[in-house]
Amino acid sequence: MSTEIPLKERYAASMVLSGVGDALGYNHGDWEFESKGEKIHQQVKEKGGLAKLDAKDFPISDDTIMHLATAYALIEVEEKAKTTLPDLCRELAKKYVDSMKDMDGRAPGITCMSSCHLLEQRMMTKDYNYNIPFHRMGGGCGAAMRAMCIGLRFPDGEQERHLIAVSVESGRLTHHHPTGYLGALAAALFTAYAVRGSPPVEAWGHGLLEVLEKAKDYIREAGHCVTENLQTWDYFEKSWKDYLSERGILDGKAEKARFPECYGLKERERFYKHVAFQSTGGASGHDAPMIAYDALLCAGDSWEKLADHGFFHGGDSDSTAAIAAAWWGAIYGFRGVPERNHKKLEYRKRLVTVAEKLFLLRNKPFNEDE
Repeated sequence: MSTEIPLKERYAASMVLSGVGDALGYNHGDWEFESKGEKIHQQVKEKGGLAKLDAKDFPISDDTIMHLATAYALIEVEEKAKTTLPDLCRELAKKYVDSMKDMDGRAPGITCMSSCHLLEQRMMTKDYNYNIPFHRMGGGCGAAMRAMCIGLRFPDGEQERHLIAVSVESGRLTHHHPTGYLGALAAALFTAYAVRGSPPVEAWGHGLLEVLEKAKDYIREAGHCVTENLQTWDYFEKSWKDYLSERGILDGKAEKARFPECYGLKERERFYKHVAFQSTGGASGHDAPMIAYDALLCAGDSWEKLADHGFFHGGDSDSTAAIAAAWWGAIYGFRGVPERNHKKLEYRKRLVTVAEKLFLLRNKPFNEDE
């Protein structure tokens, strides 16, 4: 399917539909903070179903604001001809701090807010060292929810080292814990796979495990809080190995993921809580992309099914939705998505503009060194 849709359209859909997923999963905070998926599905039904949900009635949350911030940083370092990794980290820090000015009614996470406050303090004292301290509570999904555009900037396999470095360091700016920033790596990597047309069942999960070893090497080479990071590394990796084993796709050889014969709403709710940290599905860096991936595997080319599985569930629904919809859009474009769901989305023009610029940047070189 992806080869039939112009790549430029898929880039636009990835950014725009990510915003749509975020907005619908958030629903002014009513659905993001609702613990019972059954209640959300009932309210969607009362509104006439997914096709009747008009984007103009659903403002975006902090997820899309910070996703745009990541994209702006990736673009502006190129426009300023400052394309080293330290340059990019400085630009990311600035954009994340600036994004906090547009958070009224958008429910930013506590970790993102406190980390951005620390970054702002360093800027005010002209301390541009953004090696943020290790944070033992930094395993939330705030790094993952904003990293998909990194995969749009570095989609090719030859750019994999850049994708690893940028996703890890973008994540560590606010979530310096492997469970947090490896969620950013997964979100970015799977977006790159979607752009390439790599098959989700065979390639994505197995590929992530291979890339995790390279990411661990990167952490050692980077030399910042190495001991703390390696001591807390295993939770993310083990969680993904367990998930892939349960779906029968650990070795990357299966042609179809293995799901329970009955995998309705109640079964999904139980499973999402099972894979989550402290039973809040999608709130952590490991399970936000995991639930998004689960939804994508179930949905295939069905936008409605993607929403049923990935947007409307108890837990951190807007983050899983933002991630899943970004991947889905990078594969299928806008095909089958009701115009009502996206045409009047808040900041839609901004999302399209950055998508167009990332499309033009996708093959440009990047220098990680000073």
